[in-house]
Amino acid sequence: MTTLTFMIVLAFVFGYACIATESLTKVNKAAIALLMFVVCWTLYMFDPMQYLSAMHPDYTGGLAGMAEKVTSIIQEHLGDTSTTLFFLMGAMTIVEIVDQNGGFNWVRTVMKTRSKRALMWRIAFMTFILSAILDNLTTSIVMIMILRKLVAERQDRIIYASLVIIAANSGGAFSPIGDVTTIMLWNKGLITAVGVISEILIPSLVSMIIPAFILQYQLKGELHVPEVNSGAEADLGDFTELQRRAVFCIGVGGLMFVPVFKSITHLPPFVGILLVLGVLWTTTELFYSHLHRGHDQGGTMKRVSNLLSRIDMSTILFFLGILMSVACLSEVGVLQALGQGLNVWFDGNHYIVTGIIGVLSSIVDNVPLVAGCMGMYPVAPTGDMAVDGIFWQLLAYCAGVGGSMLIIGSAAGVVVMGLEKITFGWYMKKITWIAFVGYFVGIVCYWALRTFVF
Repeated sequence: MTTLTFMIVLAFVFGYACIATESLTKVNKAAIALLMFVVCWTLYMFDPMQYLSAMHPDYTGGLAGMAEKVTSIIQEHLGDTSTTLFFLMGAMTIVEIVDQNGGFNWVRTVMKTRSKRALMWRIAFMTFILSAILDNLTTSIVMIMILRKLVAERQDRIIYASLVIIAANSGGAFSPIGDVTTIMLWNKGLITAVGVISEILIPSLVSMIIPAFILQYQLKGELHVPEVNSGAEADLGDFTELQRRAVFCIGVGGLMFVPVFKSITHLPPFVGILLVLGVLWTTTELFYSHLHRGHDQGGTMKRVSNLLSRIDMSTILFFLGILMSVACLSEVGVLQALGQGLNVWFDGNHYIVTGIIGVLSSIVDNVPLVAGCMGMYPVAPTGDMAVDGIFWQLLAYCAGVGGSMLIIGSAAGVVVMGLEKITFGWYMKKITWIAFVGYFVGIVCYWALRTFVF
């Protein structure tokens, strides 16, 4: 590792430490992430030729074309990052529209219970199932909105929210369309839909059930459901019950349609999200245009043009800073070298290698980690590296479920962190060890299935 590379890694580690201690420094994590992004790439520009020659051997532009090449690299990473950001903004807006126009009101009746523990299990299984159909990011946003209607006490709600993170990541790990990393592996042909579902479903389920079983003992007594005052009921009077159901069906049904849209058109998922947002926006505008003048004044605040101002931009910018910082680590070869080193150090024991990669995915973004592994390890005709082999299936499980161990280790964690203002320190103290237990037992479960069943 050169001195410059060491400085880039040091800048990332220092920035990460500041993000982890946000509750002590009182500096917003988005500000730190943006600074980390700029510092890492600025250091990169001190001597970019050493990285261009190593990571882009086909580059022949020399010093004259260096700046243009680096600009194109950054723009390529920014393009990949922007697809995630637009997906996030679109999903958050859709859920906000549905929520503000009474689309989630029916959940109170369906999930009504006085038992805190009973609600925990209902939330856990609903999140697990939805994250396999949708994606863990969208599912987390939907479930947090539901929790806000069901749980008034914040201390209880952040425990439920933590389980949402774990269940969303576990549910996305066994589905070929449930998580970005499984989509990557599936599209590359390294796993098959039937193979990953049949062999990863039970370990993923175990990795959710065990944390839920442990967390239920932190909840005691009965649930105090938030009361809806008459003013709130009046607010919901802008739309009829039929219109609220239509908003819900278009919003949530549209989110479920996004993977189908992607498979049909082969366009990125964020395009499907923007399609759903456009349809829902048009629908609500038509509904409002037919309201009587006397009711329209109150309803205007719920129009999409006003709801857009409620998007948590600090979470969006935090995502931007983190993903672009990790992209810099990828461009200097740190992630790839780390993966190769793991394979050498542990003598090809893929349970240990993928297990450690899963732990690392809770620290840095799992997408470049998985991408690095896909580039480092060739597909073999037989054995652990074959299609649906132990390495690739474990990589799907570990990269997805491992992100639950730290709150910034997954897209679900980051968005819940922003929506519920959960601190990094609280999550690490209360939830990390619980998520790790579920993660580890899931790996053991997978080993037992591969050894004695499949």
